[in-house]
Amino acid sequence: MSLFGKKKVETTSCCCGGNCDAESMTKAESAKTEGASVKVLGSGCAKCNQLETATKAALEQLGMDTTIDHVTDFSQISTYGVMTTPALVIDGKVVSYGKVLKTEEVVKILQKVR
Repeated sequence: MSLFGKKKVETTSCCCGGNCDAESMTKAESAKTEGASVKVLGSGCAKCNQLETATKAALEQLGMDTTIDHVTDFSQISTYGVMTTPALVIDGKVVSYGKVLKTEEVVKILQKVR
């Protein structure tokens, strides 16, 4: 009756899926030190600028050296599915939209994502 037996699934806890060579290890280390890809989506209004300022302060507070891209082109903003600005995008994922976050809120989001 081994037809319905459980299959043995091998899992590894390695960062590179078990392919630990020098190249994959250096890529993993550089990904840690590079920091998050952070974008602020908005037309450039006062609220968008406030979100960018709060995000810069949060990155400095966490010691992350990450540049912030401010996307003002509405065709690019719509590719993220955002209908209300300002919006905050971290590593390609929309984490907030339609409100201005405080520095403490951005810190919490960055700590959760990273």
